[in-house]
Amino acid sequence: MSSYSSLARALAEALVDVLWFIEGSQDEQMDQDNAVKVMEGVVYVVSTLSSDQQQELIALLGEMAAAETHPGRREFLEEFPVGFGLIDEPS
Repeated sequence: MSSYSSLARALAEALVDVLWFIEGSQDEQMDQDNAVKVMEGVVYVVSTLSSDQQQELIALLGEMAAAETHPGRREFLEEFPVGFGLIDEPS
């Protein structure tokens, strides 16, 4: 039995894991140009999601942030919607 409530949740968790790793990587661990390309690729993909899909991802990220015990990862989850172009930065 899966520990995830849905395929979307499992994929969101996997995506966040990869991006959290990239975000925390040092130059010796990962070429920073490649890291930027991956991040930009994610921004592009989420920008092509329908409005309903974007809202679903935002809700999933909110649930994940609420359940996260690691402060840095929680902050990453909370900032994800703005950082990856799902919502505009508050003015």
